[in-house]
Order: sequence, then structure tokens, then C-alpha cells
Amino acid sequence: MEEKLNLNIKVTLVEYTKASPKIIASASKMSTSRKKVEDLLEINKEEIDTWIKETFKRNHFSPWEHSSYTFMIEGCSRVCSHQLVRHRIASFTQQSMRYTEASLREMALYMASKLKMDCPNKPKKGDRDAYKCYSKALKDSINALEPDELIKVANVAYVFPPLMKKDRALIYANSLIDATANYYQLLSTGLSKEDARFIIPMSVRTKITVTMNARELIQTFFPLRMCTRAQWEIRKVAWLLWVELMKIHPELFKYAGPSCVHLENINRDEPDTLQNFIDGKSLFTINRCPELVKNSGIRPCLLNAYNTLNL
Repeated sequence: MEEKLNLNIKVTLVEYTKASPKIIASASKMSTSRKKVEDLLEINKEEIDTWIKETFKRNHFSPWEHSSYTFMIEGCSRVCSHQLVRHRIASFTQQSMRYTEASLREMALYMASKLKMDCPNKPKKGDRDAYKCYSKALKDSINALEPDELIKVANVAYVFPPLMKKDRALIYANSLIDATANYYQLLSTGLSKEDARFIIPMSVRTKITVTMNARELIQTFFPLRMCTRAQWEIRKVAWLLWVELMKIHPELFKYAGPSCVHLENINRDEPDTLQNFIDGKSLFTINRCPELVKNSGIRPCLLNAYNTLNL
């Protein structure tokens, strides 16, 4: 039996360059035109699409750098966020575990309520007894609560690998709860959060604000992170980002995709949409993708990556 656990990862697009399609198309056109700026900006939807396609034909993505997108990602693990920050042409601000307990207190308070323990919702500064209460609630819950409830509650504060077998999920949950109990026990001795956090597992949930330009998204982030070769959690984040971008700028991001789609599109006379590759309306012509998947296996691999949205 496999335990179906909710990843609870949420992506919110908070700000972006509104006129991105027009700016990208106009900048691309400007690079080969003698027209004045005001004439370059007189560009209709059909011409915008033509010049966006032109960037693929010439593998000329510098115009995409003039477009910027800011996302807030909530509920991913620190394993995922550490992969995110490897994308250097981006800006990041992350929830601090030097000053916050992330969602750990929420888990501790739930355990306390189930055991009818009166732990304070928000401890005052230096209130070591509150941390002792959280630690005891967590320790006692391991033997007091049913396995299904332990797994469910641990999943509030920590990311679980999807479709984990129940016996493994219980071991995983118990380990996370025990580590969190030890964290609060250390806080109860007066140890600072910045030092106690060293024992918190990497699967702890976090929040992170990310700003990337469209070139980084289309040419690097999506090709690497939407691919089946990417770790499942950051792959989920990448596909969720793509869904949000398609709501506002489908003219741009309908051509986005994992490395197989990007390589195919920059080698075609005309780029085609990710959805057409998924639906089989457009066929891959490349002999193999950058991850060495042969032509016959590319679409099945793409469908596997697409199914990440259902995790």
C-alpha cells in the first residue's frame, strides 16, 4: 500500500513585466532594423508572434532578458530551494530559520492539542518552558497517535516523497517528529535558533521569493527543471511556474519546455508549442535529446515529465 501525501507546494506570480511580449518582439526587431523606436513599438499581435519565433530561429534570446517575473513559492523543502538558488541569473529571498521556526510550531501545537497539553501558541522571548512543552508533545505523540495521523501531521511541516509506501512513510514521519522534538529540547536549554536549526532535516518546508528574467526561464530553468532527469520536487515547481506564466503570457511560454522541446524548437524552421508536443500533434525530429534519450523515447519521456503536475 502506498500513502498518498499532499505535496502542498504553492506557486504565486506576484509581479511581472506586463508588456513583455511586445518588448521582446520590438527589441528583437530592433537588432536587425533601422526603424525609429516609435515605429518599432507600433507592432501588432501577429507581428509579435513572428518576432518571438525569430528569436528561436536565430537562437537569439538576449531580448528576453528585458522581461522579469517574480514568484513566491511556498511549501517546498530546503532540498528544493537549494537547487533553485543554483540558478545564478536570478534573485532570491528565503524564509529564515535563524529567526523563525517555519511550520514546526504548527506541528508541535497540533500534537499538544491531541494530547490535551496546554502549550502556549506563541512563546514569549526566553520562555524555555514553552519549548519544553513542544518537545514533550512531539516525543509523546510518537507512541500516542495512530500511524496515519502521525504521517499526516508530519506532512504539515515536512515534504514527503510522493507515493511513499506506508511502512516507509511511518519511519520517515517518526524520524522527522523526533528531530523536531530534539530541536525544541535544545531551544529549551537556551540554545539559539541559528544553532538548533542544524539538526532540522532538509525536508522541512520553506518559503522563497524568486525573480528571474524570461531568458533564464526559457533557455535554462525550464529546459533543466521540467525534464524527467530533474529531481521530482523542483520539477513540480518548474511545471507550476509554467502554468502561472501561461495564464499571463502564453505568446511567450507556449514554446517553453524541457530540454527536448527547447532543442527541437531552436532547430526547427518554426517553433511549436509544448502542448502540441504533449498531444502528439507535433513530432520530434531531433535524433536524441540532450539527456541522450533517442527520438522514439522522447515523447513518452515528455509525457512522464508532464504528469509531474499530478503529483
